[in-house]
Amino acid sequence: MATQAIHQFAECITCHAWSPDHSMIAFCPNNTEVHIYKFIADKWEKLHVLSKHDQIVSGIDWGRSTNKIVTVSHDRNSYVWTQEGQDWVPTLVILKLNRAALCVQWSPKENKFAVGSGAKSVCICYYEQENNWWISKVIRKKHESSVTSLAWHPNNIHLATTSADGKCRVFSTIIKGVDTRGSQSSASADWKFGEQIAQLDLTTTWAFGVSWSPSGKTLAYAGHSSMIYFVDDVEASPAAQNLALRDLPLRDILFVSEKMAIGVGFDCNPLIFSADETGLWSFVRYLDERKVTPSASKASQAWVLDVLRWCFVSCMKWFSFT
Repeated sequence: MATQAIHQFAECITCHAWSPDHSMIAFCPNNTEVHIYKFIADKWEKLHVLSKHDQIVSGIDWGRSTNKIVTVSHDRNSYVWTQEGQDWVPTLVILKLNRAALCVQWSPKENKFAVGSGAKSVCICYYEQENNWWISKVIRKKHESSVTSLAWHPNNIHLATTSADGKCRVFSTIIKGVDTRGSQSSASADWKFGEQIAQLDLTTTWAFGVSWSPSGKTLAYAGHSSMIYFVDDVEASPAAQNLALRDLPLRDILFVSEKMAIGVGFDCNPLIFSADETGLWSFVRYLDERKVTPSASKASQAWVLDVLRWCFVSCMKWFSFT
């Protein structure tokens, strides 16, 4: 496969997820279906169509270790898909939602997953062997608006959320019989399910794209006011840094290491951020360098000269009048 290639699968894609080995991709082409493609012989071929939802699929996540796919939809339902031979078999998830499901993410151990919703709540789902379905425990009355994104801490217990109410929150999701307290730190073990560990009020606009660093020491999220926030030691004593962007807001953030993160948003050009030895974060560059053509540069200079000329003439007229 070429280093850089463009493939148009559909006119609009609402969500997508890669397979564990990145040989396949699952996405929703802005309808009720999930299409699975695989790169075969220098081209993408459609292998499967998952049809179970009644409204637009709004979230997909593909488990790295279990190879299970979880999907959520505006129809307030969720399904866990397991590959059996050549078929993908769905398993029902009991969400208990009265509004659309908006986002979903497997936990690091993939023994549970979280679903954010327009019902101002988050569902923590886990498998119940006896009834062969996935059930959920709901974190309610914490958010004041829709939950826009989710991020699991590496410890498989803490969950960070962002919301349209402008806040980023961290919750405990420990579930008896699913999580083992002994493997966690003493501080983490003291939290009960649904208990709010931290609330960050760093923006007054919508918050998006929350993400943890690989160690879980740093938390980052973006605001719709073209700001990005980095917070260290969230559970103990949060220390926040904020960076103002010169262009359009970010929509999602990904840590590639402890000291480097990539943000993507409405500019359609990924941004690279890095931290120095003291932990101070800064913008490095765009992933795709912007090249200004000579004609565009001349046009920009001509526009500036026109503005200056207009200001000069206006001032001269004003002085003549006075």
